[in-house]
Amino acid sequence: MTVALRPPREPLDPRVRTWWRVHCVLDPLVPAVVLLVLGVLVPPVAWFVPVAVALVVVGLVVAAVLPAYWYRVHRWEVTDDAVYTRAGFVWQEWRAAPLSRIQTVDTTRGPLQQAFGLAALVVTTASAKGAVRIAGLDGERAAELAERLTRATQAVAGDAT
Repeated sequence: MTVALRPPREPLDPRVRTWWRVHCVLDPLVPAVVLLVLGVLVPPVAWFVPVAVALVVVGLVVAAVLPAYWYRVHRWEVTDDAVYTRAGFVWQEWRAAPLSRIQTVDTTRGPLQQAFGLAALVVTTASAKGAVRIAGLDGERAAELAERLTRATQAVAGDAT
């Protein structure tokens, strides 16, 4: 069976945009707080505070602009033959993982994902490239897909190596 690399059709859950925005704000917030504390504790080093402010501003700008773009780019699809994904920002990656190459199917949910009702589907394959990951799915849909893929891969002959 040959699986052609083609654009996947399914968008992520719309709540993923808010999840990404929160990440864009929280990621620079931790180093910014550390820099602000250092700026207060070590007064002669005046550059800590402006750098902290710059980090927060960059995080806010990224949170305002990029999630809408990412949402248009990130796509996924599960067919009877393969799992397709497309992700990336500047460098976009398209992947097709044939069902015959799937070794394990998992779902993961971090604290923020749980707060937004989202999950990631992780499909481990016999590929040097690593697992195919679809982050930003509805939690229930990710569980259904994991079950569906598990059943489908058991029906495919071979040992996924």
